[in-house]
Amino acid sequence: MKYGKGIALFLLLLVLVACNGESTTEKMFTHLEEAVKLEEDFVKQQDPLVELEEKESELYNKIIDLSMDEFEQMKELSNQALDMIDKREEIIRKEKESIEASKEEFDKIKPLIDKLDDEELKKTANELYKTMEDRYKAYLTLNSAYQEALDKDRTLYSMFQKEELKEDELRKQVESVNESYDKILEANDSFNQFTDEYNTLKEEFYKQAGFEVEMSN
Repeated sequence: MKYGKGIALFLLLLVLVACNGESTTEKMFTHLEEAVKLEEDFVKQQDPLVELEEKESELYNKIIDLSMDEFEQMKELSNQALDMIDKREEIIRKEKESIEASKEEFDKIKPLIDKLDDEELKKTANELYKTMEDRYKAYLTLNSAYQEALDKDRTLYSMFQKEELKEDELRKQVESVNESYDKILEANDSFNQFTDEYNTLKEEFYKQAGFEVEMSN
């Protein structure tokens, strides 16, 4: 139900280009690969995010195994979970900043597309640009869904700090949380799909531009 796992990442391509003056396609290459570098912070956030999600899941399992006779322990564990939610939110903030910086750099290719003389190359470049637009929108949907889930998680763990907690209220909140993570999975799939399409189009664009392309991790 969690988010950090299974994120599709930008494909880094090693490309050999000519050195006799920078052409339009070489300028585009520079912006495209700089966009990859600017998503490095996004990539770095994934493992810490997964680690926090897994630890929080462990805390949740411990909490629900407790009875109200063990309320103080329940309260302590729920406080730990709330701290982890704050940390996850900070990671998501950094992640979004990285994506936005990458998108800003990518947008610099837009005026260069119109300068391309080859119509097939221009068509591929426009498809590449549209796919990035779709990818960015998918990320914003994903980010919003994740933030919504964090808010519902906060409500859930705050409920565990109330001695008069009612089982029916708790069940409804758990169901609401699960629905939020279903939305995350759906948004994540969309984001991954557009990322994969983007990587394929970028490789095709480079080949059409006459660059010697070699895939790299």
